[in-house]
Amino acid sequence: MIKVLPKFDKYTLYARLFPAIIAAAPAIAWAWTVIASKELRLVQAIAGTALAVLLMVFVDVARRRGKAIEPRLVEQMGGLPSITMLRHRDTTFDAAAKARMHAFLAEKLAEPAPTAEQETNAPEIADDFYMRAGNWLRENTRSRKKFGILFNESITYGYRRNLFALKRPALILNILIVVGSALYLWVQQGPLDLLPVFVIAFLHAAYLAIFSTRSAVEDGVPHLRTPATAELGSSITSQAAAGDRQTAHSQEES
Repeated sequence: MIKVLPKFDKYTLYARLFPAIIAAAPAIAWAWTVIASKELRLVQAIAGTALAVLLMVFVDVARRRGKAIEPRLVEQMGGLPSITMLRHRDTTFDAAAKARMHAFLAEKLAEPAPTAEQETNAPEIADDFYMRAGNWLRENTRSRKKFGILFNESITYGYRRNLFALKRPALILNILIVVGSALYLWVQQGPLDLLPVFVIAFLHAAYLAIFSTRSAVEDGVPHLRTPATAELGSSITSQAAAGDRQTAHSQEES
């Protein structure tokens, strides 16, 4: 049997495919109604094929539009969380934990971390360091086994961001499906039972209007929530502490 659809990994499935399915829900309901009618004709086959193509298009659009709106979201939040949490004025971590993180990241980047005074006098230069540190963190926290909480919250953020990015085209598609179904019933008075389409379209619009919001996306950003922050901070500070112990041990031996 030839595989038509690719096998999705967990992130693609939850953060890209599921938003695409939700965005295309009215179209899926309409296609299912057409396909499930008594006689399977050419129009039903076309509807099924069109639905599969539409879903794959929405998966790609979800990722593209999600990436497109991200800079505006980051700007409204005051910067990437991986940058803001490292600032001296940020209260995500206490001063002692942040000092360990700065020392650890400075060693990894082979450059000194900015002091609180330097950050105040030259915030752009300090943020450049924090951005490089954030890039290092992202590249070195990709282990799903070691950073499971962080990975799951990245999925949550990707799901919310991509669904929010699809909100407008999804609502437009919703309206088109409802109008098209209404016209069909008015002109043709055909045998199709389109009541499920109208119900799903209503629930679809309500869900997007109430739950797919900018604040929901911001709430799902990784590093801002306590479990992920604790996991990341614990890992970095423990590595820093291990480095301190190793250094102290080396000095004792010498």
